[in-house]
Amino acid sequence: MILSRRRFLHRSAVASAALIGAPAILRHSASAADNPILLGALHDQSGPLAASGTPMVYALNLAVEEINAAGGLIGRPVKAIHYDTQSNIQMYSQYAQQLALKDKVAVVHGGITSASREAVRPTFDRFKVPYFYNVLYEGGVCDRNTFCTGTTPAQTVEKLVPSAMNKAGKKAYIIAADYNYGQITAKWMTKYVKDNGGEVLSIDFFPLDVTNFGPTISKIQAAKPDLILSALVGGNHTAFYRQWASAGMKSQIPIASTTFGLVNEPSTLDATESENILGAYGYFEELDTQASKTFVEKIKKAQPDTPYISELAAATYEGVHLWALGVQKAGSIDRMKLIEALESGISFDGPSGKVLIDKATHHATRNAFLAEVKGRKWSVLESYQDVQPLDTASVCDLVKNPNDTKQYVINL
Repeated sequence: MILSRRRFLHRSAVASAALIGAPAILRHSASAADNPILLGALHDQSGPLAASGTPMVYALNLAVEEINAAGGLIGRPVKAIHYDTQSNIQMYSQYAQQLALKDKVAVVHGGITSASREAVRPTFDRFKVPYFYNVLYEGGVCDRNTFCTGTTPAQTVEKLVPSAMNKAGKKAYIIAADYNYGQITAKWMTKYVKDNGGEVLSIDFFPLDVTNFGPTISKIQAAKPDLILSALVGGNHTAFYRQWASAGMKSQIPIASTTFGLVNEPSTLDATESENILGAYGYFEELDTQASKTFVEKIKKAQPDTPYISELAAATYEGVHLWALGVQKAGSIDRMKLIEALESGISFDGPSGKVLIDKATHHATRNAFLAEVKGRKWSVLESYQDVQPLDTASVCDLVKNPNDTKQYVINL
């Protein structure tokens, strides 16, 4: 009887421990599901850049939905925290601090203009929040905390300028937005014009709020170039293309642009205003691949009123998936573990093709495409595979200098 009682008490204790332990395990699983990984997002959903920012939001949401549908990351769902930066640099600075200090996000994807990137990048460096800038830009950012998934001039402008010159002639007139993107891109345009035996007659810069281009059109008419190279930015600058056509110049001097189409110009302008404009990007909605078609179909099914899906949206989608692959490989959202995982040669097959993070620059080796507007849509003329960000690679080596946080203006 004594032995039986001891056995009974022992078994009761084991059973009680099991019963007590079981809810703890269940609670742990529940807490993992209720404790999402927070992804911060800063995009212009209103103001002059909303036509670019809105598809970026849709693309980011699609990537997050796909990640969660596949089981999330390291046993946790991903939750996006969006802020509308309203095409306002001050709002970028404000919301960057809020994401880092109040929301305590694991990563931030966002920014459109280079000015917006440079407004937030020091904040994320300071507070150790990994940052993805998923936009084509002028190149030169060298920062181990930052990943740039869009194209740089060596990937697109280097293709665009000689193609435009072969079509139109050797004398170019450059018009560009008056901030670092436009100013530095104009230097790259000048380099590639000269490299191909051409001449730049003049370079004019315009603040983002400028809508009257009449005096500039008169200057261009007097200069008589063979070609216009445009790095104008945003909805206000779209007025140039309308005024150019109204002045009767559209049929006389062709245009090639590094930015045309990013605010949906081919479909918002009249066909006579946009026809035959040449562009080069890391993605066009019209790409005739299954990956691109599926990407476009998913976004438009979820958001039937979405504006044109440009490189900005594709690179955002690809950037989020690259981040997710980094978290999976690291098995953690720890900043340094994530960075090291992303530096290990991670790539993602997205709507634009294979996108690979370059260890030394934290930029993307990716495909580039040359296209021409036909019937208010882009017609892809050429595809270039696995183009490297050689411009930034000429000034940035994060393997040798991991503490670098500068944006270099590349010596041309």
